[in-house]
Amino acid sequence: MRAVAYDAFGAPPSVRELPDPPVPPAGAVIRVEATGVCRSDWHGWQGHDPDIRVFPHVPGHELAGTIEETGAGVTRHRPGDRVTVPFVCACGRCPSCAAGQQQVCEAQTQPGFTHWGSFADYVAIENADVNLVALPDEMSYTTAAGLGCRFATAFRAVTARGGITAGQWAAVHGCGGVGLSAVMIAAAAGARVVAVDVSPQALELARRCGASAVVDASGHEDVAAAVRDAAGGGAHVSLDALGSPATARASIESLRRRGRHVQVGLLPPGAGRADLPMDRVIAWELEIAGSHGMAAHAYGPMMELVRAGALRPELLVGRVLTLDDAPAALTGTTGPGITMIEPRRRAAPKPQERQGGANVVDGR
Repeated sequence: MRAVAYDAFGAPPSVRELPDPPVPPAGAVIRVEATGVCRSDWHGWQGHDPDIRVFPHVPGHELAGTIEETGAGVTRHRPGDRVTVPFVCACGRCPSCAAGQQQVCEAQTQPGFTHWGSFADYVAIENADVNLVALPDEMSYTTAAGLGCRFATAFRAVTARGGITAGQWAAVHGCGGVGLSAVMIAAAAGARVVAVDVSPQALELARRCGASAVVDASGHEDVAAAVRDAAGGGAHVSLDALGSPATARASIESLRRRGRHVQVGLLPPGAGRADLPMDRVIAWELEIAGSHGMAAHAYGPMMELVRAGALRPELLVGRVLTLDDAPAALTGTTGPGITMIEPRRRAAPKPQERQGGANVVDGR
């Protein structure tokens, strides 16, 4: 199969031929039709994830596609089914899974981290009956691929961990894929949203996703104060969707009394330890919650809102690239919105010169 791989942390990734993944027992091999480029992939490439131990390594954990093959014991899915998958793939057997909390499975696997991921023609998924989510026929692969990490993560962070309700104020720090998803989801729930970022383009996208107010963090010495002013005294729920010591602190300081901070963005040790205002957490009875994806069995309400048009994740897709474009997208900045890769998409042919100087495009 064609895949993007790198041979060491920080080494240049490249497109190359690699062996197709074998089908796991009780698992499935998915033919990848679309896969997202996420900041978590960049963290993995930089060596911030201890699960990546063997090289060459294939990144990619947001995906949608078609089942190519199933292993022995799979009963709920069959080859040809259109599916997506949460980035946390659960074992289905540990105490956390037994409690319905597969997103914190004690024996979890994650494509693109514990094994080769979805920047490839094919990817293997373990425990298919636990982890695969069937796609409605009307949902495109590109839309579905964004659900598995950023959108589903934001959905659970806003609704289950944040507990946002209509009329409340929500603050979202960082308007990348997770942040823009959170803005859209909170606004759809009836909340008033303050979006925070340093990019004017990202803030404009946040407005289109339903933000009531925006704060340009590059133009304020005290970002949290600007959020509190915009939110009439502070947010009821605030999310750090970026993951940095500065945004984690600002998110907590954006809250009103008895508010709730949800940490979604990764805080790797290399970024430094976040200096959190625990004195305020105590005095104001603030809550701090982590949020880590969403289990496959919990996708139903989100999928219904997408099908009904109340949530429109397709609007968050900024660019769709070929697999050949993926190395640059992984190592660089991807711009506002979500960047998607379609492994079977081929680059547009270059114009060829006709006699007489006119340009034509090969019609393949």
